[in-house]
Amino acid sequence: MIAPSSDAAELIAHLETLRSEENIAGMARFGIVTTGALGIPNPDVKAIAKQAKKDNARAMKLWRSGIREVRLLALFTAEPSRLTAEEARNWADDFNSWEIVDCAADLFIEAGLDELISEFAHDEREFVRRTAFAMIAGAAVHRKMEPDVAILAWLPLIEAHSGDPRNFVRKAVNWALRSIGKRNLTCHAPALALARALAESSDKTTRWIGKDAVRELAGEKLLARLR
Repeated sequence: MIAPSSDAAELIAHLETLRSEENIAGMARFGIVTTGALGIPNPDVKAIAKQAKKDNARAMKLWRSGIREVRLLALFTAEPSRLTAEEARNWADDFNSWEIVDCAADLFIEAGLDELISEFAHDEREFVRRTAFAMIAGAAVHRKMEPDVAILAWLPLIEAHSGDPRNFVRKAVNWALRSIGKRNLTCHAPALALARALAESSDKTTRWIGKDAVRELAGEKLLARLR
């Protein structure tokens, strides 16, 4: 049983007892960076995080371990209301895996660090740029009360970076575009219009992003749900 008062060293020691070589091998097949991994499934890390409770200062110490599961625990136990943009930037310097990025993006959106979206989108590092578009996707889905105009304001950023051919970027740009389009009818039309424009591009990556988004956003099943 994990106590809320457990410090970083105690949590790391506990996680290390759960190491699974078999799981580490399985993670690699999903493109998860396993260097420094313990092979602990994410639901198990989340269960430990629930017991440990939130502690922003401790999360900073956990992150510095460099261990995959410990860093996930840092993300799950950081306090969104206390997380600063500078702390988020420091963590982004270490990003090297799509799953870490996507968990971090959810935290950054919950923390209201929207100013990082444009900054990260213009960063040339693959996983930092992915963070920007994972944040957009998360905001479009989870911020139900956000004005649609604020969500739509990210479409030009999607268009601007739709030509980045790197796998983890192009998939995130596509994800962000589709997420905006699926938000509601108000967001659907502009997102679909952009998707159709991108689908006509001479650039291979841009064209793929557009066509894939059109395939989903123009579907009758989605339109029926939005109506």
